[in-house]
Amino acid sequence: MEKSYFAHETAVIDDGCTIGNGVKIWHFSHIMKDCVIGENSNIGQNVVVSPHVILGKNVKVQNNVSIYTGVICEDDVFLGPSMVFTNISNPRSTVVRRDKYEKTVVRQGATIGANSTIVCGNNIGEYAFIGAGAVVTKEVLPYALVVGNPARQIGWMSEYGHRLHFDENGYATCPESNERYELYEGKVRKVKE
Repeated sequence: MEKSYFAHETAVIDDGCTIGNGVKIWHFSHIMKDCVIGENSNIGQNVVVSPHVILGKNVKVQNNVSIYTGVICEDDVFLGPSMVFTNISNPRSTVVRRDKYEKTVVRQGATIGANSTIVCGNNIGEYAFIGAGAVVTKEVLPYALVVGNPARQIGWMSEYGHRLHFDENGYATCPESNERYELYEGKVRKVKE
């Protein structure tokens, strides 16, 4: 049976993976057993996808990323170069905690910048934008822009990845898509027209 995805000859793909149509897996990456990679996703060079990880459709994973057990990325997520997820809050070399992996969910359309670290158990909201090098130690709201160590919110982003500037009535327009957003009670939502 012919594969419906591309894997570079140096990639290692364990038995029991589910890999969708149109997926590309590049040099020296390791796809471990029982993980799921949705269609049209791209797995860069030197990536580790650990057992039971779930990646949705069209997920872009850049080079040198580690995605550990407990992580779920919904559709259209972008994982920047060398970013890392953790999966244990209190790791110790001498204490085995494989049954204590914590869950982290990255919601649809979120971007996680290069060299960022997502501390396990802290979910990332839809279309949130994690700046390069940020260390996320708490939940991130949908559309939030966070930077720094520890990461702190400094603004809001559109679904096209542009900073949103809200007027006195709580509305902003994305300069690329012209979609409108509303800021209400500390949360952002896209206005359905």
